[in-house]
Amino acid sequence: MEFSLLNQDEVAINLSDFRGKKVIVFFYPKAFTPGCTKQNCELSENYDRLLDNGYVLIGISPDKCEKLAKFKNDYNLNQILLSDENKEVAKLFGAWGIKKNYGKEYEGLIRSCFVLDENGEIIKEYHNHKATGFAARLTKDLLEK
Repeated sequence: MEFSLLNQDEVAINLSDFRGKKVIVFFYPKAFTPGCTKQNCELSENYDRLLDNGYVLIGISPDKCEKLAKFKNDYNLNQILLSDENKEVAKLFGAWGIKKNYGKEYEGLIRSCFVLDENGEIIKEYHNHKATGFAARLTKDLLEK
């Protein structure tokens, strides 16, 4: 699997840039919304611990780079934030699809997380998880064996 997206500073980031490292790629619907803010802040709080254990942390949303830069700055986020405005990478990972809310179906971003090994292969997946508390669950799954 390979992709290239612009980060919050409009610099192209390729997944292959991280070969040889374990990568956590998480998809969230929209910066500055309560759930996405909570999720990103909780993951950022665990950033050093994940990094110390060999993981790179990458968040992807359909937001524009400028919005991601403000989001990262306003909340002092440590992780890399990537813009997937066309939702192509979300579709590649299966993180874009039919959602249900109050009985209505619509297409949207499905909160998802993927852990990739040093070769870029997916070794763990989380789909449609809750925003709050996910960082603790992920960190426990990956670091407390």
